[in-house]
Amino acid sequence: MTELMLKYFRDKQGAVQKEKVYDSQCPFCSMQCKMQLIEQTVVSRKIHKTIGKDNPTSEGRLCVKGINAHQHALHRDRIKQPLMNIDNEFVPISWDTALEVIKEKFTKLQTKHGNHTLSVYGSASITNEEAYLLGKFARVALKTKYIDYNGRLCMGAAATGANQTFGLDRGFTNMIQEIPNTRCIILAGTNIAECQPTIMPYFEKAKENGAYIIAIDPRETATTKFADLHLKNKPGTDVALANGILKVLIENELIDKAFLDSRTEGFDAVEAQIASMDLNEIADVTGVTVDQIKQTALVFGKEESGMIFTARGIEQQTDGTAAVRSFLNILLATGKIGKPNAGYGAVTGQGNGQGAREHGQKADQLPGYRSIENQEHRNYIASVWGVDEEELPRSGVSAYEMFEKIDIGEITGMFIMCSNPIVSNPNANFVKEAIKKLDFLVVADLFMSETAQLADLILPATSYLEDEGTMTNVEGRVMIREASYPIQGEARHDWQIICEIAKVLGKEKYFPFQSAEEVFEEIRVASRGGRADYYGITYDRLRKERGVLWPCPSADEPSVHRLFEKSFAHPDGKAQMVAFSHQSEVAKPTPSEKYPLLLTTGRVMSHYLTGEQTRKSPALAARHVEAFIEIHPETAEEYGLKKDTLVKVESEFGWIVVRTKWTDTIRKDTVFVPFHWVETQNVNRLVAGELDPFCKMPGFKVSAVAISPVTE
Repeated sequence: MTELMLKYFRDKQGAVQKEKVYDSQCPFCSMQCKMQLIEQTVVSRKIHKTIGKDNPTSEGRLCVKGINAHQHALHRDRIKQPLMNIDNEFVPISWDTALEVIKEKFTKLQTKHGNHTLSVYGSASITNEEAYLLGKFARVALKTKYIDYNGRLCMGAAATGANQTFGLDRGFTNMIQEIPNTRCIILAGTNIAECQPTIMPYFEKAKENGAYIIAIDPRETATTKFADLHLKNKPGTDVALANGILKVLIENELIDKAFLDSRTEGFDAVEAQIASMDLNEIADVTGVTVDQIKQTALVFGKEESGMIFTARGIEQQTDGTAAVRSFLNILLATGKIGKPNAGYGAVTGQGNGQGAREHGQKADQLPGYRSIENQEHRNYIASVWGVDEEELPRSGVSAYEMFEKIDIGEITGMFIMCSNPIVSNPNANFVKEAIKKLDFLVVADLFMSETAQLADLILPATSYLEDEGTMTNVEGRVMIREASYPIQGEARHDWQIICEIAKVLGKEKYFPFQSAEEVFEEIRVASRGGRADYYGITYDRLRKERGVLWPCPSADEPSVHRLFEKSFAHPDGKAQMVAFSHQSEVAKPTPSEKYPLLLTTGRVMSHYLTGEQTRKSPALAARHVEAFIEIHPETAEEYGLKKDTLVKVESEFGWIVVRTKWTDTIRKDTVFVPFHWVETQNVNRLVAGELDPFCKMPGFKVSAVAISPVTE
């Protein structure tokens, strides 16, 4: 080999520098899969690859979103310095200037209109530490009652339903590892195969072990194809369907009378109301045959163990709480909870959908899942925060209702963190116009989202690769997300941003934190004795045990793997059963001559929420470049729609234009549009602003629409 060739190979070898490995956690769904980013520098070019890391929940698995998550975190469009809107142009400014502007504007607005003129809109994608601080910031630094978060649009019904029935809301009542050993599983409105792919092996193992799986969904999905029985009900008829299943269970004496007598309240009233219902009428209402309803009930009732999992399909409705509680009635009636391989799972959507709702972002909550209206709870949190209890605001309103307050001028300023409400809220056109009325809007985010484009000031936040903190996953397991990647530009962690704004507002002594761990230490104290008790959890313990399931009141106690073995969380120790009629308290959209079809919405595997992050990943954007409408071929032909052509979809509240996707796997009276796109493809423009009376969940899953071909 010549000297020249040797030099070539030495130079090539030297060009590959020592690789760097960064531990992290997927920023997307609630599985919160552990991962590592491997970075190699070849000459002057950095090459990245993400691999899974073993952990108790997803066991090292990653889905397509996790594998490509780094592409958005390292994207050239990241906001890397504060931007101020001057004459409709965003101009870079210093952090000092940005903070002074916030101080001036917030102070001026509150002096003129009072404390409650300011509002805070949070997120279920931020860490526990940041969710906790955001709630404290609103109530202590701003002294406003107006705070809520985008998780209201995701987990509101499941959380309220579990709290009302069980007295406690933790994602899963059992460990995820019990799923393979259960005998019958009902998946109500959840497409886990595409929304939480890394959980699927648990269900696949259950099926291998002989479990019978029932999926409830108006569409045929990867999940329903996997099931043994698919109940293709009409959108919005889940309460009726659950009532029909319970009726068959009662009439065939497949209920656990001893469990009902000793562990529940209200069954007699439920039984009486169910007895008055007609199964044939239920079949007509739901579009599910009497035989299918009976088959579901008989299989679930006769098996020794069973689990029910609910998700957005039945929850994102104006009777979502009623739907969740109706399925929990089935679980309680058969005694399948608080026992091995038997229980309930709310399949959380966002990455920290569980933890974000436990520590104070919701309008009516204080840390530890305490109530802001409970005097004892108020006194305790006030003592932890070092403030007078009388200074703590009372309950505000839900996420969507805050935009109604903006519309009438009651709210004039808003601070939004890690959320894109213009796209994610119902009646999206109204929300956009309301936000335009704000006197001052501050947005902290990674990118120039549709909401950020309307801001007066944008603050650059750090990504999941850079921002350390804890997240609480789908099963209620608190996990520490390690993050050590170099911060991009002048971006700052969300918890730092909150503390720095509090400082310029003169509230520094309440926000003295220098690390995420310091914030977590205060969470431990603030949550102590609450329903979501984290007191026994520390960063050291999380690292040693690779996560801890709450409640965990003491460092000496192990994780609580199974809830409700001896009693429920209500004061009397019993679960509360209530029957609901087929008619929602809030009127649902129904087909009419003008709007003859039902529209339902959902996800595709390659995208997440409003798509602001996933569309920045080329590998993900290439899989689904635009929104579409799933429609049955016979329905399409009836309305003169051809395959793969543009169609106008219109409701009472707005219109969008999307491309047709023919499929005979959807009901003929129903169409489906995913919700990850914006502007004229934003399906939430079509959704009404009506809300569930219990949890204030909008009715995303049922809208009445008209369709017509786009000719130009």
